[in-house]
Amino acid sequence: MMDRISSWRTKFFLWVGLPVIAVLGLAFAAPDVVPAWRAKSGAGTDGTFTALREECGRRSCSWHGDFVPADGGAPRRDVLLYDAPDGLTTGGTAAARDTGAGKGVFSRDGGTTWLLVTGFAAVGALAALAWVVLIVRTVRGRRRDVATIERLAGKPVQG
Repeated sequence: MMDRISSWRTKFFLWVGLPVIAVLGLAFAAPDVVPAWRAKSGAGTDGTFTALREECGRRSCSWHGDFVPADGGAPRRDVLLYDAPDGLTTGGTAAARDTGAGKGVFSRDGGTTWLLVTGFAAVGALAALAWVVLIVRTVRGRRRDVATIERLAGKPVQG
């Protein structure tokens, strides 16, 4: 009985879990890999982030607010501040850098968002690759099984 449970759980993970992980990693994390690395290296547009509201989940809190570039460019409204400094309060400001991330700007003090985003994107890419390999192996195995059955039955193999 444990073999059956283990088998269906493994199959469920391979056929459903891998594509879900791939889509989540590639759709949500991959677009922000380059902006996160640009922020880590100090590239982008410097400016000031003004905290307007804080949203907290079970384990962490995120600050949303407005980013105004130091060079007088167009401000970005209602963006997330990645790697927000400790002690930030509503109405407070923090030095930030806009590197083109879709949902936010990065704290100029740095942080580990680049590592987290890169890790999620890499896991998504590996899951996608593993799923493609699984599909190719399954199709090849079934073709090989059909050819073997036809050969044993004395029928000519078509293909």
